[in-house]
Amino acid sequence: MARGTHESLPDDRNQSVLVYINGEFYPREEAKVSVFDSGFLVGDGVWEGLRLHDGGLAFLDLHLDRLFEGARTIGLDVGMTRAELTDALHETIRRNDMAVSEGVHVRLMVTRGDKKTPSQDPRLAVGGPNVVIIAEHKVADPGVKEQGISLFTSTVRRPPPDTLDQRLNSHSKLHEVIALIQALNAGADEALMLDPTGAVATCNATNFFVVRRGEVWTSTGHYSLNGITRSIVIGLCRAEGIPVFERAFSLTDVYGADEAFVTGTFGGLTPVVQVDGRRIGAGGRGPLTARLTELYAQAVAEAGARATGT
Repeated sequence: MARGTHESLPDDRNQSVLVYINGEFYPREEAKVSVFDSGFLVGDGVWEGLRLHDGGLAFLDLHLDRLFEGARTIGLDVGMTRAELTDALHETIRRNDMAVSEGVHVRLMVTRGDKKTPSQDPRLAVGGPNVVIIAEHKVADPGVKEQGISLFTSTVRRPPPDTLDQRLNSHSKLHEVIALIQALNAGADEALMLDPTGAVATCNATNFFVVRRGEVWTSTGHYSLNGITRSIVIGLCRAEGIPVFERAFSLTDVYGADEAFVTGTFGGLTPVVQVDGRRIGAGGRGPLTARLTELYAQAVAEAGARATGT
């Protein structure tokens, strides 16, 4: 059975969570936006996924930086200040009694708002943006991190910045969905995607790394999301004296890698054990991946402590 990096353990508490929509809270089954919402109609919006650790939202400033930069890029007025968004996030956590919980994942979404008629034209938006916050009890399936995942290289390429800048964490994800469907149909867990030049770019929902002869490689970043976990891992490598490179590399470099892993806010670091039917390294979590996993866990704990002032 194929399992991805966003596989979580079931938690019945999620059936009763309260969802924030434009300043109000609604039970899960009553949480709705209009069918005229810009995100629903044309994928017009930006979003962030955050993790709660020891009562603090880890790397909140980095996530808000990315959200507001993306909003500016697409000409979207968020309609709230950073402080107001931060208060809304914390209030959502408080309303759901999650302040001392572990394993909480928070999804913050901002769309251009409702349209007066179905259309892509942003001038037809009325009433301001829609802001939604969903906080859930979500713990990554430890079996996925223990066993690792398999990847299949999709025929769907990541587009260049002048088509759709992949550094935008936008609601427009159809090309990634199609890539994932190809991977699932091929019996893999997730999709590996190439850039327009044929170099390795990223996965459909995570950033991709390989380890070769003690060096950590990831893509140039020109054709992939500027992942928060990706940047943290790169920083950890530099701080620990581990050679790390953002560079163009090919599938040949992947197939011959000693280790591979993917990064994301929800799953942290997940080992990649197979790509296109080829075993990577020893077919399990490699020693450098294990070391970076521990370092990242420490960084998350420290970030959570800073967020709560402890």
